[in-house]
Amino acid sequence: MAASTDYDDTTGYDDMGGGHRQQQQDLGYDPNFVPDSVKGFVVHLYRHIREKNVYEIHQMYEGSFQNLSERMFKESPWPSVDAVAQYVDNDHVFCLLYREMWFRHLYARLSPTLKQRIDSWDNYCSLFQVVLHGVVNMQLPNQWLWDMVDEFVYQFQSFCQYRAKMKNKTEQEIALLRQYDQAWNVYGVLNFLQALVEKSSIIQILEQEKEGLEQFTATDGYDYNGGSNVLKVLGYFSMVGLLRVHCLLGDYHTGLKCLLPIDISQQGVYTSVIGSHITTIYHYGFANLMLRRYVEAMREFNKILLYIYKTKQYHQKSPQYEQILKKNEQMYALLAVCLSLCPQLKLVEETVNSQLREKYGEKMMRMQRYDDEAYALYDELFSYACPKFITPSAPTYDEPLVNYNQDAYRLQLKLFLYEVKQQQLLSGVRTFLKLYSTISLGKLATYMEVDEPTLRTILMTYKHKTHAVDCDGKIISNADVNFYINDDMVCVVESKPVKRYGDYFMRQIVKFEGVMNDLDRIKLD
Repeated sequence: MAASTDYDDTTGYDDMGGGHRQQQQDLGYDPNFVPDSVKGFVVHLYRHIREKNVYEIHQMYEGSFQNLSERMFKESPWPSVDAVAQYVDNDHVFCLLYREMWFRHLYARLSPTLKQRIDSWDNYCSLFQVVLHGVVNMQLPNQWLWDMVDEFVYQFQSFCQYRAKMKNKTEQEIALLRQYDQAWNVYGVLNFLQALVEKSSIIQILEQEKEGLEQFTATDGYDYNGGSNVLKVLGYFSMVGLLRVHCLLGDYHTGLKCLLPIDISQQGVYTSVIGSHITTIYHYGFANLMLRRYVEAMREFNKILLYIYKTKQYHQKSPQYEQILKKNEQMYALLAVCLSLCPQLKLVEETVNSQLREKYGEKMMRMQRYDDEAYALYDELFSYACPKFITPSAPTYDEPLVNYNQDAYRLQLKLFLYEVKQQQLLSGVRTFLKLYSTISLGKLATYMEVDEPTLRTILMTYKHKTHAVDCDGKIISNADVNFYINDDMVCVVESKPVKRYGDYFMRQIVKFEGVMNDLDRIKLD
């Protein structure tokens, strides 16, 4: 195993840094110029990949690559793959991996051209074809494998948004779109992700693990017997990728179905990478919200928000830190929406509830009124927290060119607000039901200022809207107040929250320990 001191990402930078920066300014970006520090980076990374030294690969991928990008390639791409290929024996697979990182850096720091978007698609096709049909004898860090799947879906989303803005496209761009009409095709994206799931046999592996025949989760997906983890872990993360793609398309049921093999109530490989963990729960929760499975959405949002609250300080130096904070804020907004539509505070931990009230307490009070202001707030929170929906179909080039990048978002917003509007009468029913254990239909109809047939319709609507169908086809209840009708009497069954004495004592113990630590630090004269 090579020592981590074999490679220093600052090597050669200070020696030639000033001259190199001046050269970039004078001559512009030269794709064929390879600084010494980049030579050292690719040579050592190539060697560690060949030696299956996962620890060193991870250090270089997460540390050195980010440091070099920040210092030397803040406003320009990395050297081209053709320029660095000679230093890695022109290894085909390594060159594909390098290009994958090259394009990812380009998307993060600069604005890719249409041709670069198409080239990135071709590179992913070549890389996934090698993984699916070649012999890949590598071990790569889970972080890198997750980033591959995550970036693949992100670039697909970005391309669909870019293509949908037709109004200001040049003739050259339109000609390229026509010529490469299969680039980032939705069927191609879904087929690659599904092929990775099937070829890796990950679903069967996870099933065998339940029977104690596999150790996939225990080893975080790594193969300690000299094999490769690439196909298996890519297949695993591709299930999360499929969930995300289907959410972007508005097909929430299929998205959740794709995630079924992963038991998200347990720790798994998806929790080994913070980005994967947050992405999984964010899309899982959002899909359940749109399918009216509010209880399930709240339960998972609560768990992940509590986890982020406890651990975010450990990720401050991570390149994903800003994204973690953004998703954290979006999930608080979605939790506020869930609780406004289905007020079940018993599902939310005190710490999360405290943060939620601080961020959205006033808005949640106003959202309970179901007037125009409330609808505007639902609109605002949904628009802020929802995924960037896409229209995957290609434009009609012959018609007058128009932008259609907002069409999918507007449709999902319309469906969501329609659901909110249907909840308007239900808030009144819930209020009255909470006041009584039994009440006659006639009396309740009088209070609600409707006739009995209308009241029966409202009660049936309440039953319908507070129940949903889960992934197994079972009917589940979201209601905090339930009821049944016996003759002409409405009998109310209110679920009582279970008091959590353990949580209370744990919080007090932590506070007490904090006080004791503070006292220990005080020096007495």
